[in-house]
Amino acid sequence: MDRVVVEQKLESLRRCLLRVQTKCPADADKLAADFDLQDIVSLNLSRAVQLCVDIGAHLIASTEALPPNTMGETFEQLAQTGVINRELALKLKRAVGFRNIAMHHYDAINWFMVHSIVKSHLADFAAFAKAVLLKLDGE
Repeated sequence: MDRVVVEQKLESLRRCLLRVQTKCPADADKLAADFDLQDIVSLNLSRAVQLCVDIGAHLIASTEALPPNTMGETFEQLAQTGVINRELALKLKRAVGFRNIAMHHYDAINWFMVHSIVKSHLADFAAFAKAVLLKLDGE
């Protein structure tokens, strides 16, 4: 496993999350009405999910495990190997669902739900980053 690659992706994840935190308004109605904020928040949330998948795939590739068939399976495999817990794996698997909607069905996004995700679930990404760092430090 290339630690430098993983660390660079973790830094990109940190920047995406910071961007979401600083640009998502406190009021869900404002997010629902502002196309520029919607673009910033959805793009950076989608990037955050993709970065977690990429990091997970990188960790899995350094083992003898078969590569995951889906993005969501990445988190299942990380839970099976003890990198993350099952609860976090499920949350991140759900985040993949958001990413897929944001990338493929942008017009179907519920901005009130996105606002709720930002306010309640950004910590899931931080927990993932922490678990990855613990894994890196253990090797």
